[in-house]
Amino acid sequence: MKNKEQHAAFSEIIAERKQKQGTMNHKIIRLLIPILLTAVSTTTRAQIFQPVECEDTCTHIHGIDISHYQGEVFWENVGETKMTYCYIKATEGGDRIDARYENNLKVGHSYGIKVGSYHFYRPRTEQEVQLQNFTVQCKPSEQDLIPMIDIETTGGLDTEEFCDSLFKFLELVEHYYRQRPLLYTGANFYNKHLSGKIDRYLIMVAQYTEQEPVLNDERDITLWQYTGKGSLHGVRGYVDKSRFMGNHRLRELKFRHRKGEE
Repeated sequence: MKNKEQHAAFSEIIAERKQKQGTMNHKIIRLLIPILLTAVSTTTRAQIFQPVECEDTCTHIHGIDISHYQGEVFWENVGETKMTYCYIKATEGGDRIDARYENNLKVGHSYGIKVGSYHFYRPRTEQEVQLQNFTVQCKPSEQDLIPMIDIETTGGLDTEEFCDSLFKFLELVEHYYRQRPLLYTGANFYNKHLSGKIDRYLIMVAQYTEQEPVLNDERDITLWQYTGKGSLHGVRGYVDKSRFMGNHRLRELKFRHRKGEE
Protein backbone atom coordinates (compact mmCIF):
# COMPACT_ATOMS: atom_id res chain seq x y z
CA MET A 1 0.00 0.00 0.00
CA LYS A 2 2.79 2.33 0.94
CA ASN A 3 4.56 1.67 -2.39
CA LYS A 4 1.38 2.46 -4.26
CA GLU A 5 1.02 5.77 -2.40
CA GLN A 6 4.63 6.67 -3.13
CA HIS A 7 4.16 5.78 -6.77
CA ALA A 8 1.01 7.90 -7.00
CA ALA A 9 2.77 10.86 -5.36
CA PHE A 10 5.70 10.49 -7.71
CA SER A 11 3.37 10.37 -10.73
CA GLU A 12 1.67 13.57 -9.54
CA ILE A 13 5.04 15.32 -9.27
CA ILE A 14 6.01 14.20 -12.81
CA ALA A 15 2.66 15.33 -14.19
CA GLU A 16 2.98 18.71 -12.46
CA ARG A 17 6.46 19.22 -13.87
CA LYS A 18 5.28 18.34 -17.37
CA GLN A 19 2.43 20.80 -17.05
CA LYS A 20 4.79 23.55 -15.91
CA GLN A 21 7.22 22.73 -18.74
CA GLY A 22 4.36 22.81 -21.24
CA THR A 23 3.25 26.19 -19.93
CA MET A 24 6.82 27.48 -20.13
CA ASN A 25 7.22 26.24 -23.72
CA HIS A 26 3.94 27.86 -24.66
CA LYS A 27 5.10 31.21 -23.25
CA ILE A 28 8.41 30.97 -25.12
CA ILE A 29 6.62 30.21 -28.38
CA ARG A 30 4.30 33.17 -27.83
CA LEU A 31 7.33 35.41 -27.37
CA LEU A 32 9.16 34.04 -30.42
CA ILE A 33 6.28 34.22 -32.90
CA PRO A 34 6.32 38.04 -33.31
CA ILE A 35 10.10 38.02 -33.67
CA LEU A 36 10.01 35.31 -36.33
CA LEU A 37 7.19 37.03 -38.19
CA THR A 38 9.10 40.30 -38.19
CA ALA A 39 12.22 38.60 -39.54
CA VAL A 40 10.27 36.88 -42.29
CA SER A 41 8.45 40.08 -43.14
CA THR A 42 11.70 42.05 -43.33
CA THR A 43 13.33 39.43 -45.56
CA THR A 44 10.27 39.33 -47.80
CA ARG A 45 10.18 43.10 -48.11
CA ALA A 46 13.89 43.15 -48.94
CA GLN A 47 13.35 40.56 -51.65
CA ILE A 48 10.28 42.27 -53.10
CA PHE A 49 11.46 45.87 -52.90
CA GLN A 50 14.97 45.63 -54.31
CA PRO A 51 15.98 49.11 -55.55
CA VAL A 52 15.49 49.57 -59.27
CA GLU A 53 18.70 50.87 -60.82
CA CYS A 54 18.98 52.89 -64.01
CA GLU A 55 20.63 50.02 -65.88
CA ASP A 56 17.58 47.86 -65.15
CA THR A 57 15.24 50.14 -67.06
CA CYS A 58 17.17 51.36 -70.11
CA THR A 59 19.40 50.20 -72.95
CA HIS A 60 22.32 52.59 -72.42
CA ILE A 61 25.88 51.38 -71.87
CA HIS A 62 26.62 51.63 -68.15
CA GLY A 63 29.75 51.61 -66.04
CA ILE A 64 31.23 52.56 -62.69
CA ASP A 65 34.26 54.25 -61.22
CA ILE A 66 35.83 53.05 -58.00
CA SER A 67 38.67 53.71 -55.58
CA HIS A 68 39.81 52.50 -52.18
CA TYR A 69 36.65 54.07 -50.72
CA GLN A 70 34.66 51.05 -51.93
CA GLY A 71 36.94 48.67 -50.01
CA GLU A 72 37.18 45.16 -51.36
CA VAL A 73 35.28 44.72 -54.60
CA PHE A 74 33.91 41.26 -55.44
CA TRP A 75 34.62 41.37 -59.14
CA GLU A 76 33.17 37.94 -59.83
CA ASN A 77 29.79 39.43 -58.89
CA VAL A 78 30.35 42.74 -60.69
CA GLY A 79 31.18 40.77 -63.82
CA GLU A 80 27.67 39.31 -63.77
CA THR A 81 25.98 42.73 -63.74
CA LYS A 82 25.20 45.07 -66.63
CA MET A 83 28.30 47.16 -65.97
CA THR A 84 30.43 47.23 -69.13
CA TYR A 85 33.34 49.44 -68.08
CA CYS A 86 35.07 50.70 -64.96
CA TYR A 87 37.41 53.61 -64.30
CA ILE A 88 39.70 52.83 -61.38
CA LYS A 89 41.47 55.48 -59.33
CA ALA A 90 45.22 55.16 -59.71
CA THR A 91 46.73 58.32 -58.29
CA GLU A 92 46.15 61.79 -56.87
CA GLY A 93 48.41 64.80 -56.99
CA GLY A 94 52.14 64.22 -56.89
CA ASP A 95 52.50 61.34 -54.45
CA ARG A 96 49.25 59.60 -53.63
CA ILE A 97 48.65 56.09 -54.98
CA ASP A 98 45.33 54.39 -54.42
CA ALA A 99 45.91 51.39 -52.17
CA ARG A 100 43.55 49.12 -54.14
CA TYR A 101 44.45 50.24 -57.65
CA GLU A 102 46.72 47.38 -58.66
CA ASN A 103 44.38 44.66 -57.43
CA ASN A 104 41.25 46.32 -58.82
CA LEU A 105 42.83 46.72 -62.23
CA LYS A 106 44.10 43.15 -62.45
CA VAL A 107 41.05 41.37 -61.09
CA GLY A 108 38.49 43.62 -62.75
CA HIS A 109 40.05 42.97 -66.14
CA SER A 110 40.01 39.21 -65.54
CA TYR A 111 36.22 39.21 -65.14
CA GLY A 112 35.53 40.82 -68.48
CA ILE A 113 35.13 44.45 -67.41
CA LYS A 114 36.76 47.02 -69.71
CA VAL A 115 39.03 48.94 -67.35
CA GLY A 116 40.70 52.32 -67.43
CA SER A 117 42.62 54.39 -64.90
CA TYR A 118 42.12 57.90 -63.57
CA HIS A 119 44.17 60.58 -61.86
CA PHE A 120 42.76 63.19 -59.47
CA TYR A 121 44.31 66.48 -60.54
CA ARG A 122 45.75 68.91 -57.96
CA PRO A 123 46.24 72.32 -59.64
CA ARG A 124 48.90 73.56 -57.20
CA THR A 125 51.14 70.50 -57.59
CA GLU A 126 53.82 70.60 -60.29
CA GLN A 127 52.52 69.04 -63.50
CA GLU A 128 55.62 66.95 -64.22
CA VAL A 129 55.49 65.45 -60.73
CA GLN A 130 51.84 64.49 -61.18
CA LEU A 131 52.55 62.99 -64.58
CA GLN A 132 55.33 60.87 -63.12
CA ASN A 133 53.08 59.67 -60.33
CA PHE A 134 50.30 58.72 -62.75
CA THR A 135 52.37 57.11 -65.50
CA VAL A 136 54.27 54.86 -63.11
CA GLN A 137 50.94 53.30 -62.11
CA CYS A 138 48.90 53.64 -65.30
CA LYS A 139 50.87 51.46 -67.70
CA PRO A 140 49.60 51.50 -71.31
CA SER A 141 49.77 47.72 -71.72
CA GLU A 142 47.33 47.24 -68.84
CA GLN A 143 44.64 49.61 -70.11
CA ASP A 144 41.49 48.90 -72.09
CA LEU A 145 40.32 52.51 -71.97
CA ILE A 146 42.02 55.88 -72.44
CA PRO A 147 43.16 57.50 -69.17
CA MET A 148 40.76 59.82 -67.37
CA ILE A 149 41.64 63.03 -65.51
CA ASP A 150 39.40 63.87 -62.56
CA ILE A 151 38.95 67.66 -62.36
CA GLU A 152 37.04 68.82 -59.30
CA THR A 153 38.99 71.63 -57.64
CA THR A 154 40.77 74.84 -58.58
CA GLY A 155 43.06 74.52 -55.57
CA GLY A 156 42.19 78.09 -54.66
CA LEU A 157 43.50 79.48 -57.97
CA ASP A 158 41.45 81.89 -60.03
CA THR A 159 39.97 80.46 -63.22
CA GLU A 160 42.75 81.74 -65.50
CA GLU A 161 45.55 80.37 -63.32
CA PHE A 162 43.70 77.12 -62.83
CA CYS A 163 43.14 76.60 -66.56
CA ASP A 164 46.78 77.41 -67.31
CA SER A 165 47.85 74.76 -64.79
CA LEU A 166 45.36 72.18 -66.07
CA PHE A 167 46.12 72.61 -69.77
CA LYS A 168 49.84 72.16 -69.20
CA PHE A 169 49.11 68.86 -67.47
CA LEU A 170 46.71 67.68 -70.17
CA GLU A 171 49.33 68.35 -72.84
CA LEU A 172 51.84 66.24 -70.90
CA VAL A 173 49.36 63.39 -70.55
CA GLU A 174 48.45 63.50 -74.23
CA HIS A 175 52.09 63.52 -75.26
CA TYR A 176 52.98 60.58 -73.01
CA TYR A 177 50.06 58.32 -73.98
CA ARG A 178 49.84 59.66 -77.55
CA GLN A 179 46.08 60.08 -77.20
CA ARG A 180 43.85 62.58 -75.46
CA PRO A 181 42.52 61.64 -72.03
CA LEU A 182 38.88 61.60 -71.06
CA LEU A 183 38.04 64.48 -68.71
CA TYR A 184 35.73 64.11 -65.71
CA THR A 185 34.13 67.06 -63.94
CA GLY A 186 30.87 68.24 -62.40
CA ALA A 187 28.30 70.21 -64.38
CA ASN A 188 28.49 73.24 -62.09
CA PHE A 189 32.30 73.19 -62.03
CA TYR A 190 32.38 73.00 -65.82
CA ASN A 191 29.97 75.89 -66.25
CA LYS A 192 31.98 78.07 -63.89
CA HIS A 193 35.56 77.30 -64.95
CA LEU A 194 35.76 75.24 -68.14
CA SER A 195 32.91 76.31 -70.41
CA GLY A 196 34.09 76.58 -74.01
CA LYS A 197 37.69 75.71 -73.12
CA ILE A 198 38.00 71.93 -73.48
CA ASP A 199 36.11 71.20 -76.69
CA ARG A 200 38.99 69.00 -77.94
CA TYR A 201 38.31 66.43 -75.25
CA LEU A 202 35.67 63.81 -74.55
CA ILE A 203 34.05 64.49 -71.19
CA MET A 204 32.19 62.70 -68.44
CA VAL A 205 29.90 65.06 -66.55
CA ALA A 206 28.60 64.43 -63.05
CA GLN A 207 25.07 65.64 -62.36
CA TYR A 208 22.91 63.78 -59.88
CA THR A 209 19.44 64.58 -61.20
CA GLU A 210 16.80 62.74 -63.17
CA GLN A 211 17.37 65.05 -66.13
CA GLU A 212 20.31 64.59 -68.46
CA PRO A 213 22.91 67.33 -68.05
CA VAL A 214 22.95 70.30 -70.43
CA LEU A 215 26.01 72.54 -70.13
CA ASN A 216 25.81 76.30 -70.55
CA ASP A 217 27.82 76.18 -73.79
CA GLU A 218 25.63 73.27 -74.98
CA ARG A 219 28.66 71.19 -75.91
CA ASP A 220 28.45 67.48 -76.54
CA ILE A 221 28.72 65.17 -73.51
CA THR A 222 30.17 61.69 -73.91
CA LEU A 223 29.22 60.17 -70.55
CA TRP A 224 26.91 61.17 -67.73
CA GLN A 225 27.68 60.17 -64.14
CA TYR A 226 24.12 60.15 -62.91
CA THR A 227 24.57 59.03 -59.31
CA GLY A 228 27.13 58.88 -56.55
CA LYS A 229 24.92 56.59 -54.50
CA GLY A 230 24.36 53.64 -56.78
CA SER A 231 24.11 50.08 -55.51
CA LEU A 232 25.71 47.13 -57.26
CA HIS A 233 26.09 43.45 -56.52
CA GLY A 234 29.72 42.93 -55.56
CA VAL A 235 30.30 46.40 -54.13
CA ARG A 236 29.65 47.27 -50.49
CA GLY A 237 28.04 50.63 -49.93
CA TYR A 238 27.60 53.29 -52.58
CA VAL A 239 29.26 53.37 -55.98
CA ASP A 240 29.42 56.02 -58.73
CA LYS A 241 27.54 55.00 -61.87
CA SER A 242 27.63 56.50 -65.34
CA ARG A 243 26.33 55.83 -68.82
CA PHE A 244 26.99 56.90 -72.38
CA MET A 245 24.98 59.79 -73.80
CA GLY A 246 23.28 59.94 -77.18
CA ASN A 247 24.98 57.86 -79.85
CA HIS A 248 28.33 57.64 -78.07
CA ARG A 249 29.75 54.15 -77.70
CA LEU A 250 32.46 52.36 -75.75
CA ARG A 251 34.75 52.14 -78.77
CA GLU A 252 35.37 55.90 -78.49
CA LEU A 253 37.23 55.28 -75.24
CA LYS A 254 39.31 52.37 -76.48
CA PHE A 255 43.00 52.71 -75.64
CA ARG A 256 45.08 52.67 -78.83
CA HIS A 257 47.96 50.34 -78.15
CA ARG A 258 51.30 50.52 -79.94
CA LYS A 259 54.14 48.06 -80.34
CA GLY A 260 56.78 48.08 -77.67
CA GLU A 261 54.70 49.77 -74.98
CA GLU A 262 55.05 48.64 -71.39
